Amino acid sequence: MAAFIKAANAKIRANPMLSYICSTHFWGPVSNFGIPIAAVMDTQKSPELISGTMTGALIVYSATFMRYSLAVTPKNYLLFLCHFVNEGSQLTQGYRWMQYHKWGGKEKMEGERSLMGVASGEAEKVKDAVVRN
Repeated sequence: MAAFIKAANAKIRANPMLSYICSTHFWGPVSNFGIPIAAVMDTQKSPELISGTMTGALIVYSATFMRYSLAVTPKNYLLFLCHFVNEGSQLTQGYRWMQYHKWGGKEKMEGERSLMGVASGEAEKVKDAVVRN
């Protein structure tokens, strides 16, 4: 059995493409892609839900590992791409957090909600009047 595994490993390692796909140089970034995918999907959610502290930490984390991915030998472009996407989405989230918490977005959103409440209240009054007549 050990000879079979040794022969299979030698065959895989002889092919450069298979060797790469069976390495941590490939599977590390692939498994890490969950972070940027989640971050991109979170850009569609309300800015109320964004954690400024976590976003800041992820911006530093992604920038650090973008640099690391190019500093190792051989360069890991897949890891670079993963952290590049995450860096962009975290910077977007950071901008959305700043806009909401620091640049008046919270007050604007609350104002829009109160206007919607007034508008829906008026719509209910009209609906009740139509139903009565």
